Amino acid sequence: MSTSSPPSSSATLLIEVFTEELPPKSLRKLGDAFAASLSASIQAAGLSTAESVTTSFASPRRLAVQITHVLSKAADFPVREKVLPVSVAFDANGKPTPPLLKKLSALGYPDIDIASLERSGQDKNEALYLNVQARGAVLQDTVQTAIVHALQTLPIAKMMHYQVKQVDGTLEDVQFARPAHRIVALHGSTPLQVHALGINAANQTEGHRFLAPSVLTIGNADQYAAELLKYKVMANFNERRASIEAELLKAANGDTVLMPSNLLDEVTALVEWPTVYACHFDAEFLEVPQECLILTMQTNQKYFALTDAAGKLRNRFLIVSNIETATPQSIIQGNERVVRPRLSDARFFFQQDQKRPLSSRVADLDKVVYHNQLGTQLERTKRVGAIATAIATDSQSKGSAVNPKQVARAAELAKTDLLTDMVGEFPELQGIMGSYYAAHDGEDAEVAAACSEHYQPRFAGDALPSSMTGTVLAIADKLETLVGIWGVGLAPTGDKDPYALRRHALGICRLLLEKNLPCSLPELIELARAQFKQAGVQEKADPAAIYVFVIDRLRAYLRDQTEAGKPFTTAEIDAVLSQEPKQLNDLMDRLRAVREFNALPESAQLAAANKRISNILKKTTTPIPSQCSAAALKLPAEIALHGALQKAIPLLDAAYAQRQFVTLLRTLVDLSQPIDQFFADVMVMDPDPALRDNRLALLQQLHHQMNLVADLGTLA
Repeated sequence: MSTSSPPSSSATLLIEVFTEELPPKSLRKLGDAFAASLSASIQAAGLSTAESVTTSFASPRRLAVQITHVLSKAADFPVREKVLPVSVAFDANGKPTPPLLKKLSALGYPDIDIASLERSGQDKNEALYLNVQARGAVLQDTVQTAIVHALQTLPIAKMMHYQVKQVDGTLEDVQFARPAHRIVALHGSTPLQVHALGINAANQTEGHRFLAPSVLTIGNADQYAAELLKYKVMANFNERRASIEAELLKAANGDTVLMPSNLLDEVTALVEWPTVYACHFDAEFLEVPQECLILTMQTNQKYFALTDAAGKLRNRFLIVSNIETATPQSIIQGNERVVRPRLSDARFFFQQDQKRPLSSRVADLDKVVYHNQLGTQLERTKRVGAIATAIATDSQSKGSAVNPKQVARAAELAKTDLLTDMVGEFPELQGIMGSYYAAHDGEDAEVAAACSEHYQPRFAGDALPSSMTGTVLAIADKLETLVGIWGVGLAPTGDKDPYALRRHALGICRLLLEKNLPCSLPELIELARAQFKQAGVQEKADPAAIYVFVIDRLRAYLRDQTEAGKPFTTAEIDAVLSQEPKQLNDLMDRLRAVREFNALPESAQLAAANKRISNILKKTTTPIPSQCSAAALKLPAEIALHGALQKAIPLLDAAYAQRQFVTLLRTLVDLSQPIDQFFADVMVMDPDPALRDNRLALLQQLHHQMNLVADLGTLA
């Protein structure tokens, strides 16, 4: 865009809001949102340049953004905007009408010479246009508007309301995540006159609350991070997080540090000058399941547990302190003293829970409401048990090494740990504690494992159950949830999926496919649906809709799968899934076969022919005979195709029965030439109904045999 005046010189812009300690779990999100909003406003005003770089800062007591190469004033630019039709802009005497004057005022040009407005168009289409050189935005004004907008639109879950005393003695009502004390607004070394959160901006901020509790002056926006480092503040969130991670690994001395991403983020949001110290707890606590100890250290104390090479918990842990000192003994001892009662609680819960076997808790599940329309956890347990036992019995009859009695027992006990003290304190341990308690009660090893494994996979990429008992119970548990929640009208919509039905559907797909279970998905859905006695569930849990939902999740899963490092294409996936497969365990073999088929020279011709046959059969409105009569065939081309097909059918059926899909598709190559000749010489829709129907019967039989593995027409 051309401009009438050159842009002003550029400098780095710095905006900082200094507050009380911000919510640690949302600090990273707040910092990113603050920076993104201000950067977008500066860019929209034309004040940033191609060289501008935005850096976000977020520490416990500050949100800041630094943008390089920001102009103090944007270049002027031409504006051409339609104002009003001429017929509306002027009255009968040619004088400006009130609507015209009002519109010009709204556009910011109340005093413009009416004669300078451009006329364009003819007759009824003639209109007035504003054609001026608009003034570029001024940084001072833009920042004032931008910072207010950024602060108002931050993703803050709960605001604090407070008052700030002004220079004239009045009180200004303010709301923000935490009380703000200072605002820094600098363009290079020039302070900007900005007012927000009841505060006038300046060029001063504060250092570390304990290590450097003093006010510091930021002389230049470029020196922001470096100046804060002198006052023991590492302001950049990502740099601080990376520093913590490196120090944890160093202090581990070869052990493995358990540092989940959410814990790292939270600890990073709690410290300005991170320092790692090693602490210990009494080895006697290692008698408690390590998952309990790890969770209480991470959840309650924000500590980092350590494990050895075998994954066994150490009685040593790491803390990230906000205090750097040469004599950290008091800090270490204080944290060791604090963690002891937490671990003692975990040990107490564990010991108390073991005094009562899981089997004695089953009846108490009737006191726990699962869903107000679906009954109690005991009713749910019975439904899951019925589904799991039926799957196990069917799988056993097909040769799977699964014991229906073990599955039934695991289903009975699987949810009982919800009633234990440990899971009551740490809901994240449900299933895990069930396995420990079941083993303590002397339950079968597979039954004990299934108490935990039936929750798997818990998330995308999670491990699958190792036992067949756990696998069958996991399928049953997810099916019951999917069908039940769907049946009470809570199917996922848009991004809303409060019961994680998408995750459950994907889990079912993975279990059937990766565990190679020859179960019929539609039959499984009907099996689960039959367990619900509620009329509403029976009515709303549409099996066809649930099947489509599950297949859609499977489609997304298959897009992430690869063969020889190459992902499967949408056409390959659609070719297999468009057949509405009942069994999912052989889908990967079908996809590999389709890929090999695609590489054959004859594949394109066969795919096109299959699509042509599909279109012919779809357009046929009269019933097609189930069998083609060889005696009714007249032309050599149709006789040849019929003969070739009859020769191929035993080979195709045998290959399909043995799941040799590559062999099956390669066999179709022998039909390529007869199919070509058939369409070249034979008119399928013959005026003679007998000839037409017989030829359609031949094509229908051919179509069935060509699509045993996948809908090849999709590849055309």
